[in-house]
Amino acid sequence: MKRCFALFLAGVFLLSACSKSGGPSAVSDTLSPASSSVSSRTASRSEPAAEIKSVSEPASRSDPVSEPEADHSWQFDTPENHGMDPAVFDALHAALPGTGIHAAVTVKDGAVIDEYYEEGYDEDSIFAMHSASKSVTSALIGIAVEEGYIGGVDDLVSAYLPQILEQEDTRKHTLTLRHLLTHTSGLEWYEWGSGYSNWAEFRSAENWVDYILGRTLIYEPGSHFAYSTGNTHLLSAVLQAATGKTQEEYCRIRLFDPMGVSEEAHWRADAQGVADGGNGMFISARDAAKLGQLFLDGGVWRGRRLVPAAWVEESTSEQNAGPGGSTGRYGYQWWIQTHTAGENGSYATPYPSGTYEVYFAFGHAGQFIYVVPELNMVTVFASSCQSSYGPRPYFTDYILNAYMGG
Repeated sequence: MKRCFALFLAGVFLLSACSKSGGPSAVSDTLSPASSSVSSRTASRSEPAAEIKSVSEPASRSDPVSEPEADHSWQFDTPENHGMDPAVFDALHAALPGTGIHAAVTVKDGAVIDEYYEEGYDEDSIFAMHSASKSVTSALIGIAVEEGYIGGVDDLVSAYLPQILEQEDTRKHTLTLRHLLTHTSGLEWYEWGSGYSNWAEFRSAENWVDYILGRTLIYEPGSHFAYSTGNTHLLSAVLQAATGKTQEEYCRIRLFDPMGVSEEAHWRADAQGVADGGNGMFISARDAAKLGQLFLDGGVWRGRRLVPAAWVEESTSEQNAGPGGSTGRYGYQWWIQTHTAGENGSYATPYPSGTYEVYFAFGHAGQFIYVVPELNMVTVFASSCQSSYGPRPYFTDYILNAYMGG
């Protein structure tokens, strides 16, 4: 009898415990993998913390609810489905070996329609993009302006790098971000062309920022174009001072991670930890094409805005005439040029020779990210050519010439 009574009491206690626990315990919403990596690295300065949402009925007690991970991989298609002649791309592949071009990727209408990789390279190979890096630094400045870290392109450099006020030449105190973006700082710099260069002196300096700020001002700011990786390096220093993050970190958070860019992509930095924004991006050709596609789509990647539309428009529009010659005009660290299909005469096709306004990122030894809005097309070259212009005839005479019209 006592045993039965004990069992009865145990049953009462068990029912009471179950009634108190009710349904499943409250579970906070888990951010998607992409969002989680971004929010964990952006909780600084004035940025708001990620909003936490409650989930009343999770699908499983053991598996947190999360949004499906976005697919950032490329779609692939044949050239002919996009009005391009595949025979011309066959001819291109036959012509490229031995030219110094290691990779060439063409994207049209959002799909990869052609890829070439020299023996020893593939879609995962990481390339030094040299001065093509400048265009990405510009994009990051535009993002920082949109986020309020930077007031605008007419902000004084001294607002972010106050050490410039220690310079005896007070004209340097008037330098703005616009002057840096358009290579019109007026600071003495010899990098363009085949004459004397201060490149080695710059790269061997103990402190690159101090070296650049210490250069003699030989033109009034805003009055003269003089191509300078030093200008872009100052932009990287400004970005770091404004955001409290290195350019490597800021780029990964704001561009690379949201676009699914490989973790192998990275930025080189100077001895003080300032990213080599003018020359130091390393990335695969496929991922570089994503950056071109981002700008082609007005700053939007897969439905998500990453770069302000106004910045895309302004930075890829002519701000000055550039250095003259055939390279092109200059925007905010982007080049602009008009190209005609077949203009170099190295390969002929029976199709109309269209003329197109093209903007592009351009780097030493033949690094290009070409964007052709009229054709809804992006082409990337990663190279180690003797001439930095080496890939250009293959772009104009083969790739532009492959368009069949219509």
